[in-house]
Amino acid sequence: GWRRGGKRVLVLCTGGTLTMAPNPEKGGALSPVPGALTDFMKSMLELTNDKMPDVVVHEYTPLLDSSDMGPPDWSLLANDIKANYLYFDGFVILMGTDTMAYTATALSFMLENLGKPIVFTGSQVPIAEPHSDARQNLIMALIFASRDVPIC
Repeated sequence: GWRRGGKRVLVLCTGGTLTMAPNPEKGGALSPVPGALTDFMKSMLELTNDKMPDVVVHEYTPLLDSSDMGPPDWSLLANDIKANYLYFDGFVILMGTDTMAYTATALSFMLENLGKPIVFTGSQVPIAEPHSDARQNLIMALIFASRDVPIC
């Protein structure tokens, strides 16, 4: 059922350290693994709390290192937010931290006067690692993306 007053958040996952996991195809080395984030989120008990919004995750293919992102990727994110604007109360963009500021700046111009929050987050350590900052970053991003109070 609906939680947090029916709030829904769309998570747009472009890649980055947060999405990394041991990749069997690379001898267990850490790399962005498609589906790893979605699988990990299924085990996050915090997301079942009544105070959390309902979450839909869209993982882009391929997952990108943020240093490989540019204007075409920014346009894709902006268009996906526009296409889903009426269906969600807020948006979280998960990406690498190297170019997060550039992406956020570009989207602030592409999506002027948007009446819903867009929260960017990433991590320094992959979400599957026990000492990761990713879990808390993701939880807080979801909370802020589902708030009625404006954020800056």
